[in-house]
Amino acid sequence: MKIGVDEAGRGPVIGPLVVCAFASVSQSDLLELGVKDSKDLSVKKREELYDILSKMPHSVVICPPERIDNSNNLNTLETILFAEALSTMPDGEIMLDACDVDAERFARNVSKLSNKQCQAEHKADENHPEVSAASIIAKVTRDRIIQQLSDEIGIELGSGYPSDPKTKLAVKELVKGEKPHECLRWSWKTVHNAWGGTPPPRPNAKQQTLF
Repeated sequence: MKIGVDEAGRGPVIGPLVVCAFASVSQSDLLELGVKDSKDLSVKKREELYDILSKMPHSVVICPPERIDNSNNLNTLETILFAEALSTMPDGEIMLDACDVDAERFARNVSKLSNKQCQAEHKADENHPEVSAASIIAKVTRDRIIQQLSDEIGIELGSGYPSDPKTKLAVKELVKGEKPHECLRWSWKTVHNAWGGTPPPRPNAKQQTLF
């Protein structure tokens, strides 16, 4: 059994960070399906593959903005999230897409928290189909959450990344009022700049600027 773990949404200012662990008995079957890094697939192809892959063994952890704002360090948080995603997975060879500049350190930290032996590589989502599958599920899950938020709020949120023009406009709207909208990551510089200073503290949140 090959198990891959990847995330989607590390950098956005809007919405959750999503981590997926995916288990596969056949890398060749995944390759035949056309599985590859989610960033290299069209939206249509990702959706098609999601419908297939989501029926296979996997685990998804959705980390909301308030949990990110309550975190001391994004790398530490992702270590915890990767371990949480692995907690319900079967035994197997585990490959992580490294979220730390030191891939071996990331593997050691996740291994310690999960009590499972892990390996990690940078760009594992490009080189290991089980990690690619995890990246697809994580990406589509996050995209669907962002679309749902757009529908509920009535504002086009774009991708959620600070460089997205639609997101920039959305953030300006979402900071109007007594406090920023709950879908925003209040600790991001983008929110601080749009707010015109440091937002009021979130419950139990350590106010810091992560990006």
